[in-house]
Parts: sequence; structure tokens; C-alpha cells
Amino acid sequence: MKVAIYGRTVDKEFESYVKEFLSILKQHNIDFVIEKKFFEFLRNELKFIFNSIKTFETHEDIKNSIDLIISIGGDGTILETINLVRDTNIPIVGINTGRLGFLANIAKEEIRSAVEAIIEKKYKIDERVLLKINTESNIFSDFPYGLNEVAIQKKDSTMITVHAFINDEFLNTYWADGLIISTPTGSTAYSLSSGGPIIIPHSGNFIITPISAHNLTVRPVVIPDSSVIKLKVESRSNNYLISFDHRSVIMDNSEDIIISKAEFKIKLLKLNTTDYYSTLRNKLMWGIDKRN
Repeated sequence: MKVAIYGRTVDKEFESYVKEFLSILKQHNIDFVIEKKFFEFLRNELKFIFNSIKTFETHEDIKNSIDLIISIGGDGTILETINLVRDTNIPIVGINTGRLGFLANIAKEEIRSAVEAIIEKKYKIDERVLLKINTESNIFSDFPYGLNEVAIQKKDSTMITVHAFINDEFLNTYWADGLIISTPTGSTAYSLSSGGPIIIPHSGNFIITPISAHNLTVRPVVIPDSSVIKLKVESRSNNYLISFDHRSVIMDNSEDIIISKAEFKIKLLKLNTTDYYSTLRNKLMWGIDKRN
């Protein structure tokens, strides 16, 4: 087995767990490569000592040479890892050194048992739908795909106007601070904090959630993920901010935004000991009460 390892930075308190993880890989004779910037962080900042470790920089370096990629960090790190995996069908494993961790759900204390379970193939592959974005100027042209959401947001103190169309049929005009188009995976992210519903993965839906809508009767809408969404934005400053998972750019009012389901999916590796509903209960602390 050959794996790739990606991360950004690691807090000092997780240093021993990362060392243990790399040691476990070597003990099991698992060949691995480390993303170059993460490798340099481990070597220069945490003073890790490496002997003959190979590194990689882009998706081209690993697309035909690894069995899976391991993301060390939080959910945001996994969103960046998707840009390395792209449409290669390489499964992503998330080791959580962050806080909430819906996607990166292997705890630091579970590293040894998780590696052993992967070696013994005691896991399942969870396929997740991606969003695709199209604009005339081809923003995010290098990789116009995202796992969580597209967020249209005001750039200054004045609200924006967003005209939304579903399959070329007019849905609504939103006067708001912004609008979120989310996948079921992203329903527990920005959309949830803006009042959107939790949608179970594989439900076949997208969620349209307004951000601080001026009209209080406007509520989130759930639509089939076969839909094509078109957004026309108006703002006094003639531009606005568009965020796509971990990436953001300033957009001009003159361009329409077309959002649809991607033609491929991302694979997340999940251990057999985990399930989505227990993750919901644990991460959102459902049922936590002093009386229980």
C-alpha cells in the first residue's frame, strides 16, 4: 500500500500523535509521500527528523501512484485535499486535529487502530456529491468544484440582491447579506449556521439558504441535485464576494453564476466503527444535559 499525506500546520500538542502516526506507517511497511509544504513545516517547525522521505506538490504527482490520501487537520484541510484528489477516485482519510470534524472523524487517540483497520480493509467508501460552478470569466478555472457550498456574500456594509432561477424558472429574489448553495455534506457547515436544515448524505438534494434575509418569511429551500441553479447578483458597489469551500474571489455584477452537480464524486474512507448518525449526535452534542 502507498499513501499520500497532506496537512497545513499542526499545533504543538498534536506533535506526538503525528510522530506516532508516521511511526505506525513505517512499522507496517506502508510506503508514503508527504506534501512538500507540510513536510517542510514538520521538519523546520516541529524539528522532525526524516530519512529519505519523498514529497509531492500537485495532483499530477500522485494521481496514478497512490492508494489513498490521508488528511491531517480539520474539515477545512479535507476541502483542500479534494483539490489534490480531483477526479482520480483516490479515497480520502481524515485524521482530526481540529475542533468539530464532520469529515475528518478519526480522533488522535484512534490513529493506531484506524491504520490497522485500513490495512485489514475494515472500512467502507462513502461517495459524496460535488458542486460545479460556471461563469463567463471562468472563476476557479483550475478546479471549479467544491464539496461544501458556494456562498454569495456582500463585500461591504450594504446588503445585496440575488435573483435565483432553478432550471431557468424564477425562484425568488433575495434581499440579504448573501445566499448559500450547499450540498448535503455542506449542510452541517455554513448553511447550518445560517439556519439551514441538516440533509443526510446521498439524499440527492441541494439546499438554498439565505444569509440574514431582509424579509423574515424567506426560508431555506431544498431542491433536487439534478437542478441547474442560475444566480444574478445586484449590489451598490457593483461587485460582491463569492466563496467556494476554502477559496474566495471578488465578482463583478455583470456575470451570471451557474451551479450544478459535478460529473464525478469524491470518495471518503470511513471506518466500520463509525456512522453518520452517531457523528451527528456526538459533534452537535445532542442529548447532552446535566439531567441525563
